[in-house]
Amino acid sequence: MREHAEALFATGDKVAGDSYTAEQLGRHMARRVLELADDPATPLFFGRLDFGAGEHAGHGYHVGRRHVTDEAGEPMVLDWRAPISRSFYRAGVKDPQGVAVRRRFGFVEGVITSFEDEHLDRGEELGTASKILTQEIERPRVGPMRDIVATIQPEQDELVRADVADSLCVQGAPGTGKTAVGLHRAAYLLYLHRERLRRSGVLIVGPNRAFLGYIAAVLPALGEVEVAQSTVEDLIARVPVRAEDATPAAVVKHDARMAEVLRRAVWSHVGKPVEPMTVPDGSYRWRIGEEPLRRVVDEARREGLPYAVGRERVRARVVSLLLRQSEARRGDSPSEAWQRRMAKAKPVTDFLDAVWPALTPEGVLYRLFSDRDALRESADGLLTDEERELLMKRPAARTARATRWTGADVVLLDEIAGLLDRMPSFGHVVLDEAQDLSPMQCRAIARRTEHGSITLLGDLAQGTAPWASTDWAESLRHLGKPGAPVVPLTVGFRVPAAVVELANRLLPSLAVNVPPAESLRRDGWLDVRATDDLEEETRRAVRVALEHEGSVAVIAADAAVERLGKALGEHERVEIVPASIVKGLEYDHVIVVEPAEIVDAEPRGLNRLYVVLTRAVSRLTVIHAVPLPGPLT
Repeated sequence: MREHAEALFATGDKVAGDSYTAEQLGRHMARRVLELADDPATPLFFGRLDFGAGEHAGHGYHVGRRHVTDEAGEPMVLDWRAPISRSFYRAGVKDPQGVAVRRRFGFVEGVITSFEDEHLDRGEELGTASKILTQEIERPRVGPMRDIVATIQPEQDELVRADVADSLCVQGAPGTGKTAVGLHRAAYLLYLHRERLRRSGVLIVGPNRAFLGYIAAVLPALGEVEVAQSTVEDLIARVPVRAEDATPAAVVKHDARMAEVLRRAVWSHVGKPVEPMTVPDGSYRWRIGEEPLRRVVDEARREGLPYAVGRERVRARVVSLLLRQSEARRGDSPSEAWQRRMAKAKPVTDFLDAVWPALTPEGVLYRLFSDRDALRESADGLLTDEERELLMKRPAARTARATRWTGADVVLLDEIAGLLDRMPSFGHVVLDEAQDLSPMQCRAIARRTEHGSITLLGDLAQGTAPWASTDWAESLRHLGKPGAPVVPLTVGFRVPAAVVELANRLLPSLAVNVPPAESLRRDGWLDVRATDDLEEETRRAVRVALEHEGSVAVIAADAAVERLGKALGEHERVEIVPASIVKGLEYDHVIVVEPAEIVDAEPRGLNRLYVVLTRAVSRLTVIHAVPLPGPLT
């Protein structure tokens, strides 16, 4: 299949009828070659279904990451997303769905090493007792995140195959596969609605670039190479961030009330016509009275259009009034060139600038944060005097262009941009680690999913931002999807039970209503050590970790990372990771240094520690010189 695509790509310009067709064919075939890229360490199939009843009775099908056909075009391997493949994940003794035998294949570096058969027609079902399933889940974490098509569980499969029109929220405890569910749902929707979503786009939003790098290989491994990935900050970036807010000011700027403050600030620029308009036109002079002009402005306000669209609507209606006068006087309809000339005539543009001036997001926000009267008027009844003072605490620059904007300011600029004009909408957006999105960040995503659906992924217990959500219903409301169901995933497949039980001790102190996580894994181990010499004990723990296969991370409070780096030196398999950026990542062996220091570093430090402890997928070592935080003991 790949060689055929490469041959078409090489000869496409010779068979295309014109240059445009050749270019389109070339793009299509280049994309097809990428989709068919092979990874010799990844098998093309991982399972087989033999049907004993129903419409497929007597037939057997291999199931893999993508469909594979022979030279005659007959299927050899079915895509895991195909309707028949659903039975590989959903069939069981209670509902065999016509399947007589389900076979799982075990692979090492692309070579078949084992297989297991479940004779559903005889009442045999392994479930989580499957050795192949267990080996795949427990395989060491080396390199970026892998797909889970061979190990998707029935409750995960139900979420993956949700309809494209449905938005949903997955509240997933650590290790339950919520990230994998979101990525595989994106792949499934692209399979089912390829052309529609290729036009509108699919977007993956992650908490930071390290996380996006970690998950970047999953969709290409499934043949999906045209999915955009971004952080929220990169998605809304329109000016460089050159300053930083104090936390209290940032909290106010991320608050949902700012949406109404900004709406008032934008629309406060619209005024009332106070005099008639006269427009010279050669030997004619057209006059529009104050009352008709007032009606034009009032009608545009009532239509609820974006500000910039409303301005052009007013312009068009003023030109329409001039057009009617010209037709009545001259007896014929003026040309389009005449209408364009009238739209740019000085009296018309002066009128617009007076009653509906052109705005920029930067100009609106600069005025709001540099003019106390403007802020007081826009925030009346919404923000307290103290909150308004926080917004004006930084000295204002002389102009909007010279202003040093903060990250929170950029979120507000995006809100204003959405008030001024419409934004393009993605067909589907996957939001991962969404518990840390502020209401204003949620609104930024909502503007980009107005005509699409979302998959919201997160864990309220892992919320570490000052504005972190404590209730998914509120986040969904700000995202414009208030009716979306919240589905909990509580059974973990990757984090060992000993680690989960330690992390669960923190839950009562986190002030969120989430069920404790459970784990099916009993293979991992936990080692908690008190010491008088943190650095030496950490070096010893690293040496022990390196005796095992897999990735190793030393996680500490951000302020301690540089010191630990000098003490430990460089090791090929060891990463020293600040606690602030570890969210969403996972390692085989995690060494947590001084939990109390991690907790003391930020207001939601216990939440941060919960995140840190649950990054281990095989072994966890906790080293401390001062007493552990209370909930852990």
